[in-house]
Amino acid sequence: MKLIIGLGNPWTRYKNTRHNAWFIFLDKLREEHNFEPWKFESKFKAEISEWRYNWKKTFLLKPQTFMNLSGESIQKFCNFYKIQEEDWIVVYDDKDMDFAKVRFRDKGSTWWHNWIKSIIQYFWQEFKRIKIWIWYDSNYEVSDWVLGKFIEQELIDLDNEVYENVGRLLEENL
Repeated sequence: MKLIIGLGNPWTRYKNTRHNAWFIFLDKLREEHNFEPWKFESKFKAEISEWRYNWKKTFLLKPQTFMNLSGESIQKFCNFYKIQEEDWIVVYDDKDMDFAKVRFRDKGSTWWHNWIKSIIQYFWQEFKRIKIWIWYDSNYEVSDWVLGKFIEQELIDLDNEVYENVGRLLEENL
């Protein structure tokens, strides 16, 4: 079994915000590869979608606990399905990376990200991760920027320049 985890924030008011770039990506991935429709599972505090490829189950997971509490949802899901750390990958945003940059790591530190701290609380630092830019305009407060809606050009750039690279990294590392 394989698991792809996208971090973001629940509730419609956060839809299409920069912090939810990975919920947007998982929605796209689900549609393009004909995963099952999203289903909320209260025991995991997450929306999940399932797909079979070459007889292997692959899950998409969108924790509905807010980003900074994602570790609890991931732990519940992995414990239930007995998914080991080497079989899952977390995708999340980073405001301090260059435009359209995508970075893969087998492991790493929190680099002050509370959502990664939450996952490390349950799993240590030894898990695969992909992070992407969401850029930061220093004319704004950080929270206003990351929780702000994408402008149309940013969504186009995510689609054209970032998500293809992420898809490749997922294939290579899962």
